[in-house]
Amino acid sequence: MAGILVLEDDMSVNRGISFLLEKAGYEVYSCETIVDAKKIVMDKRPELIICDINLPDGSGLDCITWVREKHNAYIICLTALDQELDLVMGYEAGADDYVTKPFSLSVLMLKIDAYYKRNRKTIVKRIIRTGDIDIYQDEMKIKLNGEEIALTKNEWRLLSHFIAHPKQILSKNQILENVFDTKDSFVDENMVAVNVRRLREKIKDNNSKPVYIKNIRGLGYVWDKEVR
Repeated sequence: MAGILVLEDDMSVNRGISFLLEKAGYEVYSCETIVDAKKIVMDKRPELIICDINLPDGSGLDCITWVREKHNAYIICLTALDQELDLVMGYEAGADDYVTKPFSLSVLMLKIDAYYKRNRKTIVKRIIRTGDIDIYQDEMKIKLNGEEIALTKNEWRLLSHFIAHPKQILSKNQILENVFDTKDSFVDENMVAVNVRRLREKIKDNNSKPVYIKNIRGLGYVWDKEVR
């Protein structure tokens, strides 16, 4: 399943973009280095890449050139550079679009949505199937065995994060950082456990013998169903 790769070394910017994309129903992979980005490209084959230019282990332009040799993806450059020469170099490296910092997340989302609307093969409603659950990403709703289930925003974000990383152990800290607003003083690891329990109840996943969200003692949680 194709998704969106966010390559940005500023953690707060990366988190903000990733959170917004996941909230909109997109599958998101995020990283802060070119080395990690290359691994994701080869493993996940993302359909769209948001790429910063100034990165800790090299130039994003070189990464874009490498991607063009290995994989066909739509690439949006994200950078503080705004000189005409910088824009030209970005396009020559293989970028399809450009956004300069500081930027509006709404504008970035418009560009991403515009790409998917132009791309006819993805204009079909994004419906993901996992176990007996159908996930309607465009409409932010799910159905269990054909019955629609209402989720809160936190439950939806939690579910979206799980299905973006199936069969992968996610620590409580990872979930906290990617699902909840950690700026709130009352947010702690207990919130993860509470929302996992509530989500399990909604999708009828037995807390004592779960088949969807399994607790890996001492490590975290894993979505244990294939996603397709």
